[in-house]
Amino acid sequence: MSQAEFSQPNPPSSPLSEESRRRGRRLAIASHPLGMTFSMVFTQHLPTLALVALGASETVVGLQSALGIADLLRLPALRAVSVFSKRAILIAGQATALLAALPMLAFPWLLEASRSGASHAVAIALLSLMGVVAGMRFSDTVWFPLLRSYVETDAIGRFFGTLRSGWHFALILYYAAASLWLLKDPMGFGPLFAVAWVLGVLRIPLIRRLPERNERTGERIRAREAMALIVHNPRLRRYLTGVGTAAAVRGSVVPFILVMMRREIGFSDGEILYTTAASFAGGLASLYLSGRLVDLFGPTALFRVTAIGNALLIASLVGVEQASPLTLAGLVGFFFAFSAFTAGFGVADTHVLFGLTPPEAPARTLVIALTVSAVLGSTAPLLAGIALEHWLSQPGTSGRVVYHVFFLIAAAIQCCVFWPLRRFQKKEPGGEL
Repeated sequence: MSQAEFSQPNPPSSPLSEESRRRGRRLAIASHPLGMTFSMVFTQHLPTLALVALGASETVVGLQSALGIADLLRLPALRAVSVFSKRAILIAGQATALLAALPMLAFPWLLEASRSGASHAVAIALLSLMGVVAGMRFSDTVWFPLLRSYVETDAIGRFFGTLRSGWHFALILYYAAASLWLLKDPMGFGPLFAVAWVLGVLRIPLIRRLPERNERTGERIRAREAMALIVHNPRLRRYLTGVGTAAAVRGSVVPFILVMMRREIGFSDGEILYTTAASFAGGLASLYLSGRLVDLFGPTALFRVTAIGNALLIASLVGVEQASPLTLAGLVGFFFAFSAFTAGFGVADTHVLFGLTPPEAPARTLVIALTVSAVLGSTAPLLAGIALEHWLSQPGTSGRVVYHVFFLIAAAIQCCVFWPLRRFQKKEPGGEL
């Protein structure tokens, strides 16, 4: 990569050629399973279980789930889009995340330190995970703008159905193997993090070859200019209200289902990871069909079914009482269905967002939309963790009852998600989404 690619401003380029667009789609589909496996393993279910193994409290678990607040880094990163190539930003963020992840590869040492009473083990793990999230969020600033230049509006659903199916399949294989590993070695998180780390390294040679449509004008993109898009676009505000609320509920519910399963119900880490594999299987089963449906009929119907469906699923968690094969099977089914609805909601979400985005300069709209929804989704788990820890500390309190009440509140909020999204109909020819 030449020095000019990093630093020389140029006028915005014309649209990519059809050959470049095809190459971009192929490379995105090939690289995404590697990148998403690394990202998910270091930011989602496995870190929650690892922190619980280290003795972390509900507040710490909530804080780990709230690390997505690092999406605010997209705003300063947005300024760099007008100066640096998107590939340079993408690779820099990936490399930063890989370096930050290294302490988690030494998990056996962290576990030994925690067992000897050292409090710094949880802090080191949390700082490592924080660095991973920061690097990935900085990198992700340019991921959607890159993809936007590869796909036409009428094929968004099919493209994202295919793209996301690939990494869901990869994660099914990963978590199925991880479940078996943890059943054999209950605290063997270190090798699991190491495998994901290697996959993150393998992503870099592929993303170095991604074509891009130049947005480097030499004039910095200011965060306040991007924020002004929300003020002047009521459709964008409605979109962010609905999607941000859904992200807040999802971010709060999923980690604390895992904590309840481990601490209150008594399932092992290996058993819990069966539900994680099921969640990616549900997404895989839903994605391609959802993509076809949203391209044919528009996002409104998909928003309605998936938002209300997830609300009913969350409410059903009040039936989780004791560890048994039947309860585990029910939770596996819950995660499968919840992920299927979430994946369908996400395809409709992306369809609307890309429809609101000008293809010649997508970074401003995409970054501010992703940042706002992610901040809402990241703040909620921290507040939920603080509240849960407070309620659970009250004398005579049943932990299961506390979690059941929490899930009912979350289900009620989830029911409201569809309302601001109900007006996003199918894009008409020549019209606005």
